[in-house]
Order: sequence, then C-alpha cells, then structure tokens
Amino acid sequence: MQSSIQDFMFHCEFEKGLSKATLKAYDIDLKQFYTFVAKEYGSLKIGQINKYHIKGYVQSISAQKAKTTKRKIATLKAMFNFLEFEEEIEINPFRKIRINIKEPKKLPVVLSLNEIESILKLAYKKLSEIYNTNSFYYRQTLRDVAIIELLFATGVRVSELCNLKFKNICKDYTYIVVNGKGNKQRIIGISNVDTRQVMKEYSQQFQAQINDTGYFFINRIGKKLSEQSVRFSLKKYCSGLNITKNITPHVFRHSFATLLLEEDVDIRYIQNLLGHSSINVTQIYTHVSSKKQKDIILNKHPRKHINI
Repeated sequence: MQSSIQDFMFHCEFEKGLSKATLKAYDIDLKQFYTFVAKEYGSLKIGQINKYHIKGYVQSISAQKAKTTKRKIATLKAMFNFLEFEEEIEINPFRKIRINIKEPKKLPVVLSLNEIESILKLAYKKLSEIYNTNSFYYRQTLRDVAIIELLFATGVRVSELCNLKFKNICKDYTYIVVNGKGNKQRIIGISNVDTRQVMKEYSQQFQAQINDTGYFFINRIGKKLSEQSVRFSLKKYCSGLNITKNITPHVFRHSFATLLLEEDVDIRYIQNLLGHSSINVTQIYTHVSSKKQKDIILNKHPRKHINI
C-alpha cells in the first residue's frame, strides 16, 4: 500500500504539477488512511481494499467537519482512480460505493465598509504614533498596514499573500500577479493611491530581506511571513475595535467580493479576481449582499407600479 501511495504522490507532484499545499494535504490524508487500515485490518495489499474498508474509514472520520471529511474521501478516490487507470488494481472500491456528505450551507462572514474603514484607521493611527521610523516596531507596523491594505484591495487568499514574490509586483504597484490554486496565475489591479504608497514604503524598509528571500512579506527574522502571523496581526488590530465578528484574512476576501457586487460589478469579473474555477463558487456572494437585496426590493419590485 505504501508503494501505491508513493506512486500516486509522484504522479500528483511531477505529472499533474499540484501545489505544495495540495501535496501536503494529500500526504496527510493518505497516511491517515494507511494508519487506519493497518490498525483495523492488519497488513493489506492495495488490491485487497474493498468498499467495506472504505466505509469503515469514512465512519472513523465522520466526527470531523463535513468539509474535511469530503476532502479526505476525495483524496482517497483520486488515488484509487489513478491506480485503476495505471492497472495497479483490478477493481476500484469506489465503483461499488456511494458516499454523499452534505455540508451545512453557511453564509460567509462579511465586514461592512465602515468596519473596514475603522480597521484601516486604527492601523494608520498606530503607525503615525511611532516616532522612531528606524525601529523594528515601526517596520512591523508598516508591514501590517500593507497587509491589511492588500487583503482588502485584492481579495487574495492568505496563502497567496504570504507566497507573493516581489518580482510579481508591478514597479509602480498598480497590479500584482498572483499564483493561485492549481498554479493558475491571475492579475489583480491596485487602484488606490494609499495602498500603493504603503506597499512602496514597506518594500523600501524591507528591501534587503526581500532581495534575500524573493518574497514580499517578511517576518522578524528575515524569512517569508507565515499565514499564522497574518492571522495574529489581524486579531491584534481588530481586538481594540467594537467588532464582534471573528475576523480572519478570508473575511477580507469575502468582504472584497461582496462590496464589489454591491457596486454592480459583474459576478464573472469577481470570479476572475478571486481565482474561482467555477462561477458556482462565486454565486454565494449573491446571497450575502443584503444591501443589494434591499436596493432591489426597494427600487425594482413590481409592487411599486400598483396604486390602490
């Protein structure tokens, strides 16, 4: 079984060219399945795995979030499909099983424009209160402001933000080139002058470390900034405000999309900006935009043409 898993991982990395993040997730999921089978059923060859082993594994992970369970099953199914295609197994156990896990439909958390404004004002206020512009505290705060500005300006995922290379930023900071899921690149424009200015000042402050690593956002030891550090920074700024929402980098992404929709931006353009492969994923924002719904009901409902 370990050999088959290695064959599949080789295929994913070198033949399909999947991202490091996807490969890491696949590796974790398949090791978990291997450990489960070894513990419950002993040493089995990959061709001996049947639908009952799969069902037992699904039951063992059923307490996890539906989204996590679906991902783990999808990983396993992809491997068995590959092994069947490569004729390493005669019977694909997934052809004899039907698994239907429904995720609860939750609307994404979205910040209002006023809430985003208050976060930005607090960040800039903290920056203005630091008189020693040569201190690391000033440079760190400047970086945090640039992060908040860029998250809202572009709607990028936190992984895309942390992996942003300096070479993928236009010289005048009017656009960035983002490497998204599946190594798909997309260009996102940056229109706001303040956003471009803070990015420029930040890059000047961290130029040496940026040159060393190639990455745009740098941590305190001169390495690429981690996703966890970005989450921590956001919580630090939002904790001092009267905002009860759990604010994460992804909340800025949701807010970016929803507020654009409220400004009558075509949803297919928003899809391209977010890097969604399917319009169905982007459609969720049509249910979130309460302001847009209110405007439609107020101005477009046919009842207004009926006079009593």
